Amino acid sequence: MSMFGKLFSGGKERKRALIIGLDGVPYTLMKKFAEDGIMANTAALIKNGTLRRMTTSLPEVSSVAWTTFMTGVNPGKHGIYGFMDLRPGTYDMFFPDFKFVKGETMWEFLGKNSKRSIVINVPSTYPARELNGLLISGFVAIDLRKATYPQSYVPQLENMGYRLDVDATKARESMDLFANDLRETLKKREEALLYFIEKEDWDLFIATISETDRLHHFLWAASDNPSHKYHDFFIEIYKWIDRIIGKLYEKVDSNTAVFMVSDHGFTHIKKEVYINKWLEQEGYLRWDKNPPESHKDIAEGTKAINMDPARIYIHLRGKYPKGCVNTGSEYNSLRDEIKGKLYKLKVDGDSVVKKVYFREELFNGPEFELAPDIVVLPNYGFDLKGAINKTEIAGKGIFTGMHTQDDALFYTNRESVEVDVNIIDVMPTVLAAMGIDPPTELDGRAV
Repeated sequence: MSMFGKLFSGGKERKRALIIGLDGVPYTLMKKFAEDGIMANTAALIKNGTLRRMTTSLPEVSSVAWTTFMTGVNPGKHGIYGFMDLRPGTYDMFFPDFKFVKGETMWEFLGKNSKRSIVINVPSTYPARELNGLLISGFVAIDLRKATYPQSYVPQLENMGYRLDVDATKARESMDLFANDLRETLKKREEALLYFIEKEDWDLFIATISETDRLHHFLWAASDNPSHKYHDFFIEIYKWIDRIIGKLYEKVDSNTAVFMVSDHGFTHIKKEVYINKWLEQEGYLRWDKNPPESHKDIAEGTKAINMDPARIYIHLRGKYPKGCVNTGSEYNSLRDEIKGKLYKLKVDGDSVVKKVYFREELFNGPEFELAPDIVVLPNYGFDLKGAINKTEIAGKGIFTGMHTQDDALFYTNRESVEVDVNIIDVMPTVLAAMGIDPPTELDGRAV
């Protein structure tokens, strides 16, 4: 059956769902590439479905966004606020991986309803947890055995030459090496996705392509510049991804709800902005060493510290070993003061900050106490960072692209959908399309 014929035709087969995850793909870029003929399969799907610009989580980083996608709840319930955190009561850094995610994922909930899921390459699912089906973890997976459940699939993946991720370190050696590594990784990703969608029995299939995020971070400057050395490569990758989308769609029947979702958008970087250096210059952050080697070098008298990308934690007495800020009026006054100064922060004459949020505006739930006290959303072009060893407030790095919070994408092959969509709405929407009532504790709603 043709692509168009399958979109709305009825059927009595079981209700299934295919989710194509497109890490870091902006709504505006997909729409443009579809209209320009670069993504012809995607254009056909858009013509007969619904494509919406979607907002994502705050902070707008993949670990938070994909965890919100898979759980349908805010970070105050799932407990993930960033890629790295301080262990409570210490200055020790740790990586909160999949073991730290609270609550059920959509595939774990479906398993309780006797539904089988195939989940491939979703970020922040490492190490793999038990489910009814197959899970192959995405970023930041490093060990294929720990990334695969059940592990009986590992020999098959090894024989396939499956690759967990692009080797981003190659970009620092040579962009040609990076480009070739990205091609090879995407080739193996496509092979696995097409094999498992056809050979495995499933009710939910999640196929995530993360190569787009790697492409954007290093080569976003090539996206809209035909004279850029890697512009043709950028277009090549998007044409390739469009073919993958078309092939995946051809594997499903008319009773399958099809979704495409990204975890955030992307835009050009004007400057990286180092919030810890700004806090230091404003007198809120002090170090015992100059330059500091780690967060263990935080000095007495520190009032605030920033964690990537822009999560500011007030240095509370009793919460941190050297904390000096009291709860209550002192805490509230300090937050107000920092907020006011952030709105005045400028780099090269331009305002850096779009919006400053207090924790209670964004988060609620049993993990609320782990939340940052302030979350900062930048204006386009200013990539906020949590580095602790910078000598200036702003600078340039190897990246040319940065995340955006308001330009993620949501697609469904259904005709009606709410205009305002957030990534937290994906789980209840998918469950509804499968004819399953979502859990009552979800924060999102079916759109």
